[in-house]
Amino acid sequence: MQPETQYAKAGDLNIAYQVVGDGPMDLVFTFGWASHLDFQWTDPTLTRFLRRLSQFARVIVFDKRGVGLSDPVPRTPTLEERMDDIGAVMDAVGTERAALIGYSEGGVMAALYAAAHPDRVSALVMYETWVCALVDRKENPWGEQWLEVDRQARKAIDQWGEGASLDVIAPSVAGSATQRRLYGAFERAAMSPGMALALWESFIQGDIRNMLPTISVPTLIVHHTGSSIPVGQARYAAENIPGARYVELEGIDHAPFTHDADRIAEEVETFLTGARGTREPDRMLATVLFTDIVGSTERAAELGDRRWRELLERHNTVVRAELRRFDGREVKHTGDGFLATFDGPARAIRCARAIRDGLSESGVEIRVGLHTGECELLGADVGGMAVHIGARVMSSAEAGEILVSSTVKDLVVGSGIEFAPRGTHSLKGAPGDWALFAVQGEEAERGEPNPELAPVQPNLADRLSRTLARRAPGVARAGARALRR
Repeated sequence: MQPETQYAKAGDLNIAYQVVGDGPMDLVFTFGWASHLDFQWTDPTLTRFLRRLSQFARVIVFDKRGVGLSDPVPRTPTLEERMDDIGAVMDAVGTERAALIGYSEGGVMAALYAAAHPDRVSALVMYETWVCALVDRKENPWGEQWLEVDRQARKAIDQWGEGASLDVIAPSVAGSATQRRLYGAFERAAMSPGMALALWESFIQGDIRNMLPTISVPTLIVHHTGSSIPVGQARYAAENIPGARYVELEGIDHAPFTHDADRIAEEVETFLTGARGTREPDRMLATVLFTDIVGSTERAAELGDRRWRELLERHNTVVRAELRRFDGREVKHTGDGFLATFDGPARAIRCARAIRDGLSESGVEIRVGLHTGECELLGADVGGMAVHIGARVMSSAEAGEILVSSTVKDLVVGSGIEFAPRGTHSLKGAPGDWALFAVQGEEAERGEPNPELAPVQPNLADRLSRTLARRAPGVARAGARALRR
């Protein structure tokens, strides 16, 4: 299940933190510019990354002061004050010494903390971290590139809440309207535009080049060659931190949630433990859709073999056409029904409506069940509890009914889709009781699904974008299991 959010005291401020896993070593992860502990579990690749780290460590993650779930602050916190947040969460979890991994600006914090408190830091990992953010060309050897980063960052702040930050941190997915909309929701959840600007103004005053030689703990530096943070800065850090190990990866993204999650985690594990672990089976968070022809046995007997085959062919044609239209993936054909997966529940519901209504015109009545959860990838097939629950939800549906779990209902808030309660059910093989709901209202207009209908909420919604679903299907157990509640 999703880790519990707790609070540590840093002076008078409350710093939100979570503990992921219970491995033999402690690892404190410090985020960059923006973070939100609850929202992060809607990001499949970031969640997978944290879960992957938790296979060999107890991972402590936190929101810095003024960001996410931590206390707001009346002024921009200094780097020293932000460093205090690291010590506060270490004290709260009862660890005397931990490894630190810092991403982006969080890497600057982690590096300074390691230099100032070597007795409390066993090792340091700097992932996509800058060492000099001054935009003055004379002061910064990488000034030209930083001027462009500064321009894009300020543009993103002017459009805060619209996902423009992706242009800086994840250009490989910045062209996706869905990704921008959903990352915009994350921006709004993480902090206000005023705080974003104040923190950025603070960042671009930073220069830690002179303190790099004072870092005495074992250090790993990981960086992508085409990142918005100049790769020369990472190379400079590797040359000036005594004994540092440097790993350079191909790629253009600064953020860890677009690709390379497993590769980065493996590099961290190798560095910290000296051995690579085995990967978990690939998993993905998806909405599963089950369909079934009502009374198929009786209809087959009534129509005879030839007419029944013709009806099944029409059925299969309609279902497959709608799956293509709504970007569903056919997993298997069960004879008189289908199992399909979607990267978002709203599209799955609209597809179910279109299938039901299209088949009714051919005299075929179906029932549909949907559930969102973690699925294990078994080649072309899928398995796991989410698939089992989806099948049981369908079994509870009446003729012509589209029945969904409470998970699906909660994830499409704001989509305009309406539901009617169908009571609480005990689903065979699934723990606890499950509230089920029937989809109400008319089917949306035919044609391509309107992406603007997708909910813009700081929960999962349709977070599982097509790109992530195809390129990085793995996702953490905790987020998916929490969604079932």
